[in-house]
Amino acid sequence: MTVTIMTGAASHGRTDWNQINWHKVRQTVRRLQVRIAKAVKEGRWGRVKALQRLLTTSFSGKALAVKRVTENQGKRMPGVDRIIWNSPGKKVRGILSLKRRGYRPQPLKRVFIPKANGKLRPLGIPTMIDRAMQALHLLALLPIAETTADPNSYGFRPYRAARDAIGRCFLSLKGKGLRNGGWMRTYPGASTTSATTGLSPTSPWTR
Repeated sequence: MTVTIMTGAASHGRTDWNQINWHKVRQTVRRLQVRIAKAVKEGRWGRVKALQRLLTTSFSGKALAVKRVTENQGKRMPGVDRIIWNSPGKKVRGILSLKRRGYRPQPLKRVFIPKANGKLRPLGIPTMIDRAMQALHLLALLPIAETTADPNSYGFRPYRAARDAIGRCFLSLKGKGLRNGGWMRTYPGASTTSATTGLSPTSPWTR
């Protein structure tokens, strides 16, 4: 069992990666994100900044960021420092390393991967700590981006899919000769909620 003493995190004390309550971690992060989105809607930018700082310095935010970068497809690809977080102890130390003070991003590791036409495509690989920092700050920026984004854009958006775009098209074309039943038969993947509101029912920013 890997146990690490969490300096400056008295509420967690000794932390074992395998004993972290991930349901509680996600709940805490989601709650802060919803509060950020609400503050953005109210135009309270000072509160937005304070909540973002609270999220990026919280244990839950850091733990979730480390979890994401150590469970994706690039988890075995080190950066220029040749370090990967592939054990519970290293992951906990990764959480401890996510600090704004003294942080400096490192250069990308340049590799070349083959393309279908036989040519090589350059690819930059950041270090694990840089990836975790990006993931951590993405958690704080995403509520702002989603709250202020165009409501009719659906590409590369979290919690949105093709069925949501279909629902928006239904709202735009409603009453122009295409009945509801015919629309749903033509596009069986259309969501009833999306067709009614134009928003994904799973989006936390609408709650």
